[in-house]
Amino acid sequence: MLTRTIVITSKDLERLRELIRHSRKSHTEDHAYLLALEQELNQAEVVESGAVPPEVVTMNSTVLVRVDGSRRGQTWTIVYPEHADMDEDRVSVLAPLGTALLGYRVGDTVEWDVPAGRRRYRIAKVIHQPEAAGEFDR
Repeated sequence: MLTRTIVITSKDLERLRELIRHSRKSHTEDHAYLLALEQELNQAEVVESGAVPPEVVTMNSTVLVRVDGSRRGQTWTIVYPEHADMDEDRVSVLAPLGTALLGYRVGDTVEWDVPAGRRRYRIAKVIHQPEAAGEFDR
């Protein structure tokens, strides 16, 4: 798995740390997922919203990912848990897939577990990144 330091906006960092605190208190999410996200955040390179490179997956970004070595892809939007809807391809940042993609860039390969086992996916394209579109309050 790629071990590059993720890039995260200061606003996303603040919101995600609050989400982790709230989720731990209410026991609504699996502890392992919270810990994985927290570890990523603790090691992240933090930037202001206007300075995040457009090829980085931020919160509310829509990305095209491909199974490593394949031309077929899947589009996902990384969202906060209350907006997750798999039928709409909106995946929670607290899900293994959401945590795996957040903060990485186009061209990076990430791994996560699916029912059939561990898969490697390459981030092929950031279709929409709120910060690149000037949407700094999302």
